[in-house]
Amino acid sequence: MTEMDKRNVVDLDVVVVGGGVAGLSGALTLARARRSVLVVDSGEPRNAPASGVHGFLSRDGVAPSELLRAGSEEVTAYGGQIVADRAVTACRAGERFVVDTEGGQSFSARRLLMTTGLVDELPEIPGLRERWGRDVLHCPYCHGWEVRDAPIGVLATGPRAVHQALLFRQWSADVTLFLHTGDDPDEEQWGQLAARGITVVDGEVEALEIRDDRLSGVRLVSGQRVPVRALAVAPRFEARGGVLSGLGLTAVEHPLGVGSHVESDASGFTGVAGVWVAGNITDLMGGVVGAAAAGMQAAAAINADLVKADTDAAVARRAAARSSDVLTPAPEAANCERVLGERRHGLDGFPRPGRAAEQ
Repeated sequence: MTEMDKRNVVDLDVVVVGGGVAGLSGALTLARARRSVLVVDSGEPRNAPASGVHGFLSRDGVAPSELLRAGSEEVTAYGGQIVADRAVTACRAGERFVVDTEGGQSFSARRLLMTTGLVDELPEIPGLRERWGRDVLHCPYCHGWEVRDAPIGVLATGPRAVHQALLFRQWSADVTLFLHTGDDPDEEQWGQLAARGITVVDGEVEALEIRDDRLSGVRLVSGQRVPVRALAVAPRFEARGGVLSGLGLTAVEHPLGVGSHVESDASGFTGVAGVWVAGNITDLMGGVVGAAAAGMQAAAAINADLVKADTDAAVARRAAARSSDVLTPAPEAANCERVLGERRHGLDGFPRPGRAAEQ
């Protein structure tokens, strides 16, 4: 008996690690394809601090928790399972995978879909993390409308700060770029900022100022105070890919230099047989709609892969059965009947006594 046999292992077609939008979308698609599927989710959605999900057609403004609740109900309605636990390891066991959890559970599956998302590494500024997802933002398409026409600050911590400032200028005419620890803009960028009327403030930001549980401004190390009602930052995105290390998969630096991600093709296939990814673990800057689409696309690819495996196995079984039966009397007689009919060999092929007289 193997170590896997000794454990209480639940056997499935697919285990989905991560119960966000990408994971639930993938699980829903697989469950509707009549696959046995289970989602392991630690209950730490990245967008939990946000008041609403935006840009999701027909669901604009829905609370993140409500979206996940509705998605979970849809998955279970089709027979999918959702387990509240944290996956800690994933390894290959023969032709299957075993996912072990923090709670001591083990799940065996033919295929894996990883949708664990990413972690936002935020600048170390007092008060900033507490405002994250509220009035400290990063995506104008997610939050721009909610801070339209308000004084918006942009905190420079990397090379894309000017681009971010120009983006937020679409939602407000009052935009201030705080150079903070970022590089000085080049000549072309200075021209762009000036043309769009974006104020540039030199010096490092020391802290945020909060009044009545709302962001009121930023304070620089110099003591200067600048009023803002929202602050845009560019966090570093770090993929939550640690569970995949046992399968030889690690997160690598994204080509844009914005963080680390797990590489995959357009379907989410990682290059490791049987393992797919979807959502922010591979697409660092994808939104909720993109995550839902990616989950469905990966699930369709997984199901197609399983269909091929099932078909190959069925063909092999059929060939084996025909090979084992080919020399036995029953199939031999059936073949003769099918090919020779009345001319088949044996006693029936000779005239019976009295037949000539009867004729």
